[in-house]
Formats: sequence, C-alpha cells, structure tokens
Amino acid sequence: MMLEYKAAWYGRTLVVVDRWFPSSKLCSACGTLQEAMPLNVREWTCGCGAVHDRDVNAAKNVLAAGLAES
Repeated sequence: MMLEYKAAWYGRTLVVVDRWFPSSKLCSACGTLQEAMPLNVREWTCGCGAVHDRDVNAAKNVLAAGLAES
C-alpha cells in the first residue's frame, strides 16, 4: 500500500478508519448519530444546536477516530 510506504518513509504511523464509519452523520460536538442523511444534504443542525458543514464535520470525526486509535 502506497500510504504505508510513505508513512514509514517519514517516520509516521498510518491509522486506517473503517470504511463504513459514519463520519458525516455523527455530530462532532455531542456524538449523536443522525439516522439518515441523503448525499445532497451539505449542511445540517444537530439536536444539540451545533450547525455542521457535512465535509468539515466528517473531517473532524475522522481525525478524532484516528487519534483514538493511536
């Protein structure tokens, strides 16, 4: 795998997050999981009041999942 090689080259650890991890449907503020969210929904508001851009929220959740693994 190319990423494993690059990580080893630079002395880094590669953490792989499960492909089916619900990163865009999981509130990065409170952890609530939205049941359904069509791909055309680009911004959503959680019940806790946090307003999320779908891609930014997913990036925060993937980062948190990766840091939890290492």
